[in-house]
Amino acid sequence: MADGSNATTTGAARTGLPAQAVRLRRSRVEPRLGAVATAFTLAQLVLVRPDLGLGWDESVYVSQVSGHVPAAYFSAPRSRGISLLAAPVASWSDSTVLLRIYLAVLSGLALYLALRVWRGHLGPGVLALSGVLFASLWVTLFYGSEAMPNYWVAIGALACVGCFLRARANPRDRAAWWGVFAGAALMAWMRPMDAVYVVLPLLALALCRPRRPRLLAVLVAGLAAGAGEWVIEAYTSYGGLARRLSAASAIQGGLGWHLAVADQLRGLGGRTLCRPCTGAAPSPVVTLWWFALPLLAVLGTVAAVRARRALPVLLPGACAVTAAIPYLFLIGYAAPRFLLPAYALLALPVALGLVHLVTAPAHRAGRALAVGLVAIGLAGHLAVQYVVLEHTVHSSAASRADWARTAAALHTRGVRQPCLLSGYDAVPIAFYAGCGSAQTAGHDASTTVADLRRAAHGTAFAVLVRPGSRPPGYARTWPAEKVGGLRAYTAPVVRQGR
Repeated sequence: MADGSNATTTGAARTGLPAQAVRLRRSRVEPRLGAVATAFTLAQLVLVRPDLGLGWDESVYVSQVSGHVPAAYFSAPRSRGISLLAAPVASWSDSTVLLRIYLAVLSGLALYLALRVWRGHLGPGVLALSGVLFASLWVTLFYGSEAMPNYWVAIGALACVGCFLRARANPRDRAAWWGVFAGAALMAWMRPMDAVYVVLPLLALALCRPRRPRLLAVLVAGLAAGAGEWVIEAYTSYGGLARRLSAASAIQGGLGWHLAVADQLRGLGGRTLCRPCTGAAPSPVVTLWWFALPLLAVLGTVAAVRARRALPVLLPGACAVTAAIPYLFLIGYAAPRFLLPAYALLALPVALGLVHLVTAPAHRAGRALAVGLVAIGLAGHLAVQYVVLEHTVHSSAASRADWARTAAALHTRGVRQPCLLSGYDAVPIAFYAGCGSAQTAGHDASTTVADLRRAAHGTAFAVLVRPGSRPPGYARTWPAEKVGGLRAYTAPVVRQGR
């Protein structure tokens, strides 16, 4: 019995301490997980830098709760969870630095808590390594402090699956029940459809025990609580749930069979959005970790099965697969952030696989060689992630600086609050300029030409056009000036105001 699963869970056999004392100590502090979460927070602040301006999607989400700019059009696929998460800072301050610091600290704390719920199923060393693997990915570091929902879906998935296992093993664990509810709600609050895909294996497992429906009920209640606002808004603003789902599908290019594996591969080089996804794939050095990921996850799963502790590794692996399916096979474009929930869940079996590689050899020489090879591999992996992150931060900062310069140029030409922009890149530039934005076509279509004509008579209104392109018919007679890399056609009322 000393070598059974209970002994490994409590850790009493290793430490020589009573099981109760070990449980008490572990319940209060997990220093290795705390170190990982702290390093993750600091890495975001140092490597991504809090002065990085807001991106396109961020400007939409933050504008919903900002007291300094009008709310941008909120398209059907979006959910307001990340806007509300940013609200404690964005609602009263327009400081991007303050918002980034707030989100970086919050993301580090959330990572610690999400990993901590797994301590009854995996050892602290494996958990710390899984945290390092997930937190060191360039996509995790880049989006941890961004006002974007994908990282938070990953955190919700990690917490929900871990608490699901705890509640299933010990129905008296009240914290686990609340964790299942909160994790499911967080995912659905951020991205309802992602939440559904993540929990499919959990729903299937809960249905296998029909005599104990409480777990299924709590999981469904969490999804409903998180998605409730999105569903209500579907009826108040989009003509019903079916219409919103249809509009969301259309914006994403129509959900159906689309082999996007190669597109995701191209995005690994630092392309935050690959749409359309053309060009060559990055160097094999950059993509090697992506191919090693499933192999190491399988190795960790095999090790867990042999140790007769399969479910804590099989279940997150299954949830990672269902979370990744829509973004690998059902949409026609790619963004690395879409796979963050899958990466977070796969980090657990991958970490176990790496630990197995190091500990499996029977002789000291074999173990030393395995340790050396794994250490070299991890060092190389971290170096590659840093290079890609630096490239991504640099290119993102350049585009956001262009938007800021264009906004400043519009101000000098009389386009100031209250103001309205339309045309090319109008959504993010309007945020930087403190203006509203409106489009008559495309994914952000929110108005008509007739409405814009009326607005031009009483609002500081400008239409932005790329060099070589023509403005819409109603603006062709307006005076045009160069603003940044674009041309701005300004309504006559702007000239009169100047």
